[in-house]
Amino acid sequence: MTETPEQQDPTVYKDVVEFVEKYLSVVYRRQVSDLSDTVWCREWWKHTEAIVRLDAVWRAWEHLRQDGATGMSVWFLDHADKHMAVLLDPKGPFKYCSVRNGHKDMLADLPFTPVPDGMFSNPSDSAPSADGADPAEELDRGARADSVRQ
Repeated sequence: MTETPEQQDPTVYKDVVEFVEKYLSVVYRRQVSDLSDTVWCREWWKHTEAIVRLDAVWRAWEHLRQDGATGMSVWFLDHADKHMAVLLDPKGPFKYCSVRNGHKDMLADLPFTPVPDGMFSNPSDSAPSADGADPAEELDRGARADSVRQ
């Protein structure tokens, strides 16, 4: 039986912003100064990676808080500690930000070369070619041939 939204437990925090401001910033205390090896951006919400990671941490917390036995331990060990280690790392998304000087948007997107059309298409979306060959097999054969030529 599927629960309707009215039957599900409501969240404690209405959104990730409230969670960060009222819970995470209080529970997850760290020295974040220009002299420490831990960085944080007061404007964390200007960093896409931080938004996504903190939203995941909040959603995991909302789910795991309902497990009265080991939920919070699982949340810390499997979610908060891992995401916060990345966010607070001096090489992480807040690298150029500081408590004193504020937000600095100096990190560029990771570079990439566009993927050739059809390289990662869903095999169920492609029909066999006119000669009856499977397009996925043709792609795999082509990739093997390319690696042999190199």
